[in-house]
Amino acid sequence: QVQLVESGGGSVQAGGSMRLACAASGYTYSNICMGWFRQRPGKEREGVAAVHIGGRFAYYANSVKGRFTISQDTAKNTLYLQMNSLKPEDTGMYYCAADLSSGGCSGLEAVLFGDWGQGTQVTVSS
Repeated sequence: QVQLVESGGGSVQAGGSMRLACAASGYTYSNICMGWFRQRPGKEREGVAAVHIGGRFAYYANSVKGRFTISQDTAKNTLYLQMNSLKPEDTGMYYCAADLSSGGCSGLEAVLFGDWGQGTQVTVSS
């Protein structure tokens, strides 16, 4: 059974940093795409970053480029999102997701990802 468990959310002041982690289990953690999404208050769920597990290429939303970094630890089956220079508009529920079917990343559209974690809340205060 596929399981994705996020951790690391919380509250931080604007300009601060936070690192999210997503522990994956229940499937082979290689040659798949994993990503981070968020749902901000009153907005649709949006892609933040995605990476090909076992590869190097990563996608980022324009709104987070230069501030957020997605990374992976294949030995621990864990995906990370390092968030720096946080802004109040980064506040939202952050979700980890996996696309097991394509053998790589095709983009940041939520419909491409079939497995989701329960989410972790990130709150950035001004």
